[in-house]
Amino acid sequence: MLDGVRIAGREGHWRLSAEGGRLALAPSQATGGGVVLPLMADAHVHLDKTYTSARMPGRPATLFDAIEMMGREALNWTESDLRARATLALGRAHAHGTGAMRSHVDWTTPGEPLAWGVLNDLAQDWRGRVELQLASLSPLDLLAEAGEEIARRVARDGGVLGAFVYRNEQLCEKVARVFDLAERHGLSLDFHVDEGLEPEARGLDAITEETGRRGFGGRVLCGHGCALSVRPEYERRAVLDQAGAAGLTLTVLPTTNMWLQDNRPGRTPRLRGLAPFIEARAAGVEILFASDNVRDGFYPHGDYDMADIFRAAVLGAQLEPEDWLGAVTTEAARWCGAVQSLEDGGPADFVWHDAADLDDLVSRPRAARQVWRHGRALEGATP
Repeated sequence: MLDGVRIAGREGHWRLSAEGGRLALAPSQATGGGVVLPLMADAHVHLDKTYTSARMPGRPATLFDAIEMMGREALNWTESDLRARATLALGRAHAHGTGAMRSHVDWTTPGEPLAWGVLNDLAQDWRGRVELQLASLSPLDLLAEAGEEIARRVARDGGVLGAFVYRNEQLCEKVARVFDLAERHGLSLDFHVDEGLEPEARGLDAITEETGRRGFGGRVLCGHGCALSVRPEYERRAVLDQAGAAGLTLTVLPTTNMWLQDNRPGRTPRLRGLAPFIEARAAGVEILFASDNVRDGFYPHGDYDMADIFRAAVLGAQLEPEDWLGAVTTEAARWCGAVQSLEDGGPADFVWHDAADLDDLVSRPRAARQVWRHGRALEGATP
């Protein structure tokens, strides 16, 4: 099938073949066969919002401008509109080599949002191509009032309970109530937290404290954490040490955060808006990279291509590619409830790149790529 390839995470060159959809690996003396990666996983997206940027009245200057614009846009959503946009997103992700995904779904009133049912149906339709997991996304204050009803429905559908946390009053008490809901209903948690550049934001501190106190390590994912980048060094170090000990995982969203944070018209941004994730990983915090928003009011670009997200993270944070590939493959897949790896005898699902190594892959975004599923190369144009 393929010979002389390099496999991410393995030394030497290899011959790959498939029989009955299972992978067979053998060392090879051939070289120059390209680079093979596991399927990608995108652990933080917003399929309900996607492909709406053309409808926006303008470009937002701040996070809360974007939230307001998307809130108005959501009033026009219909079942067919949601299904069409999300199907396009899933099709493009699949064609680019993504095998698992977690989508947040805005849940801003006690009643179930239309998008929740639509995306649950799509999760069934796409099983075996893109394993889609859903996470509710509610304002922290709403969960304090109507969390029981929301958590019950999320648990019934096998989802993840999520909250937006940013400088809330009675922060610690409200975060504790979210953990109460998770304990009662057997749910994992996914927070949008401290998505701004105000050093007063302390949501990550409260979440870390509860994660450690309740033994929730491995069940709590935090996205963004931008504010931690502008806090004093001694505070940052203390929070990260505690987060590592608690077993917290952080999702970094390079494209959306670098686009929206420190965004002021007519002025070059001074800050990158990224959480201090290199220091976080050194403290024991697992790190994932993900697409976040794609062509909506928060970020008007993107194509659900995790190779692009990986490239943005490598360039934006000056990373060694070999050290961080798991953040968009095996580690990210685990958080989406999937297992995606390259093992002898395992599923013949992988992505081949016409590249000499990961540095070459990052350097040449237009190099040829071929996605293999069940031992066969995908055919046809990207949707």
